[in-house]
Amino acid sequence: MIFALKALLAGLIIALSSWLAGQNPRTAGFIIALPMASLIAIAFVYFEHNSVEKTILYAKSILIAIPASYLFFLPFFFAKQFNMNFWMIYGSGILLLTLGFFIHKYFANFLS
Repeated sequence: MIFALKALLAGLIIALSSWLAGQNPRTAGFIIALPMASLIAIAFVYFEHNSVEKTILYAKSILIAIPASYLFFLPFFFAKQFNMNFWMIYGSGILLLTLGFFIHKYFANFLS
């Protein structure tokens, strides 16, 4: 039941933002950039595991992951200069995000 509640809440945030992007892309981008998912997830981790230590480690991992996740957006900034179509931009972003995962994994080893 808790899992379904978490999935519904996350889905509602994403659905709201994608709908709003059609009306006001800048506001939708700001909303999705807010750490709402992190706020909700951190609270759920604490309530589910009742461990301050695990919650702190989780929050630190998120903090390291945020800059690494920005790699996904780099191709969007250079798309016009390289005359890239959407799928080239998106695919390049996913490849860079994969690189970001390994960067996160390396730095996460120093958290505990």
